[in-house]
Amino acid sequence: MGGKHSKMDPMDVEVPELQKQLDRDSYLKPYEREFKRRYACFLDYLERVKDESNLESFTTGYKTFGLHFNNDGSVYCLEWAPGAKQLYLTGDFNNWNRENYPYKKLEYGKWELTIPPNSDGTPIIKHLSEIKIVVESHHGEKMDRISPWATYVVQPPREEGVTFKQKVWNPSDHVYQFKYPKVPKPSSLRIYECHVGIATSEYKVGTYQEFKDNMLDRILELGYNAIQIMAIMEHAYYASFGYQVTSFYAASSRFGTPEDLKELVDVAHSKGLYVMLDVVHSHASKNVLDGLNQFDSTDAGYFHSGPKGSHPLWDSRLFNYSEYEVLRFLLSNLRWYIEEYNFDGFRFDGVTSMLYHSRGAGQGFSGHYDEYFGLNVDSDALIYLMLANYMLHKFYPNCITIAEDVSGMPASCRPVSEGGLGFDYRLGMAIPDMWIKLLKEVKDDDWNMGNIVHTLTNRRWMEKTVSYAESHDQALVGDKTVAFWLMDKEMYTHMAVSSDPSLIIDRGIALHKMIRLITNSLGGEAYLNFIGNEFGHPEWLDFPRDGNQSSYHYARRQWNLVDDESLKYKFLNNFDKSMNHLENKYGWLNDNPAYVSLKHEDDKIIAFERAGLLFVFNFHPTKSFTDYKIGLNLSGPLKIVLNSDNSEYGGHSRIDNNITYPTINGDWSGRQNHTFLYLPTRTALVFSMSN
Repeated sequence: MGGKHSKMDPMDVEVPELQKQLDRDSYLKPYEREFKRRYACFLDYLERVKDESNLESFTTGYKTFGLHFNNDGSVYCLEWAPGAKQLYLTGDFNNWNRENYPYKKLEYGKWELTIPPNSDGTPIIKHLSEIKIVVESHHGEKMDRISPWATYVVQPPREEGVTFKQKVWNPSDHVYQFKYPKVPKPSSLRIYECHVGIATSEYKVGTYQEFKDNMLDRILELGYNAIQIMAIMEHAYYASFGYQVTSFYAASSRFGTPEDLKELVDVAHSKGLYVMLDVVHSHASKNVLDGLNQFDSTDAGYFHSGPKGSHPLWDSRLFNYSEYEVLRFLLSNLRWYIEEYNFDGFRFDGVTSMLYHSRGAGQGFSGHYDEYFGLNVDSDALIYLMLANYMLHKFYPNCITIAEDVSGMPASCRPVSEGGLGFDYRLGMAIPDMWIKLLKEVKDDDWNMGNIVHTLTNRRWMEKTVSYAESHDQALVGDKTVAFWLMDKEMYTHMAVSSDPSLIIDRGIALHKMIRLITNSLGGEAYLNFIGNEFGHPEWLDFPRDGNQSSYHYARRQWNLVDDESLKYKFLNNFDKSMNHLENKYGWLNDNPAYVSLKHEDDKIIAFERAGLLFVFNFHPTKSFTDYKIGLNLSGPLKIVLNSDNSEYGGHSRIDNNITYPTINGDWSGRQNHTFLYLPTRTALVFSMSN
């Protein structure tokens, strides 16, 4: 990295709280040198920032870069285009003259332009004016580009070869003013992962306003306290699910205006919902006309040049995180969404791809620590993530960050002061993989209770995990949701309450509930559900594209199914609601990991205690048990507080919820007390102390 600290012997670098990390996991001791080397590089970048200005101004680059209106009516523009010969600004304001507003070249690849006001003091460029930056290459070519800092780009009516257009967003009226305070970060995080465009039953793209009016109360009623919104950063290809970003500072106009998004976030806050953005800093669209790619006429600039700058699987461009201006661009991007739109936190997409030179492609992670501290680690990207988390938590103590990382890198969810990456949570990505594998490949009789428990509990001590049975990944075309794996075509014929009995539907409804509850209660310190999956949405997601005749049939959520009292989807929805509200009452996600007292392979019983509750699951496909002995440390009479077999959840009402169960002193399963329970087949029960 070339700075003062990285030139030192790493063992001489002081990492303030590294010893906490090493005391927590002694197996990390052989990698102490690497922890210190990383921290030295982090300090060097921090000092480079301070040499230029300070962290505050460096991470608010949007205040100077891009296009800005001054109080005197003049317009100021600043861009970074190190590979360009010349820049010009053109647009409808100057009848698209491509050369009469040239930028002035500054040091370090920067270009600036000041446009004087009209004679009456008003800006020459108006609200919603269309503009472009003309980039002249050193070969004499002139190419139209959209500013990397553009805050509003719109897609014209579908025309062959027509790309997004940059428009100036500077309204003089109807500017949304935030009315409500931000929400404190939840101690128990229950996340509703959602996509504005598909959050409608209609055959169209849903809007911010519709989401605000129709979805927020539904989410709140279900008991979620956070929403994680996907596909906000502008992307030219709708079917990319928002993961091929073209304009990083522009909130997607296909859902509405910037003011609409502000109102959505504000109203969510008024209802007590914490609002997270699904942020994509792992790669960018390779689009040239409406993306960052080749902005300065070269294949470098914001990205690595050559093969290093291209993702082998995603067909996209990879950022050069060692470049000073790229750091400014990305760090400022995070602050932009907090300062401009009032977002509370971030889920970072594609962290595994960032952390390793292999991009995680075809790489299995065995868990051996050498995999996390060797030459395959991309130090530049790793240091960027440390900087991002350090900056966010410094300026916004209320901010939560989540890493989408399948590799399980140690210390990713520990503070930067301990030598960690600084994330608050990581996604437990092995959990949905386990459920799908079981449903696809293993007969119910052969489900291994020990393996289920191991996968749900296999996380690093004091590094928080977001558990989930399925996210958007499992809902996409080419895969199947848990509900579809369980019930498949039977969902089309036997989901009416009045339908003939169906063993497939009975099994599906029972296991859908059990899978969710055990994932929620045993699998982590936060929980996530993808929009619609709470009620077992019957079909996959497939965005309009050439391969489906541009159909919106699968790019929507069929709320009519769950709202129809004559259908069984309401049972799954009711259970999801009860589960979330019970967690809200007892807070097991914010408690220590569960103590598992039983995982019986033949009986298919799992039992554990967490947050003063006893959870018992009978996964056996055919056997019910009477007077089943369960060990526990709770004492005193127990009462049922959640029963998946209740009729309101589509169960068979085989258990009397009014019965209290005495606890008896005497060791069993390593616990000091025991009790005897009736455990019907495919049923989950939660008990609390009876007061």
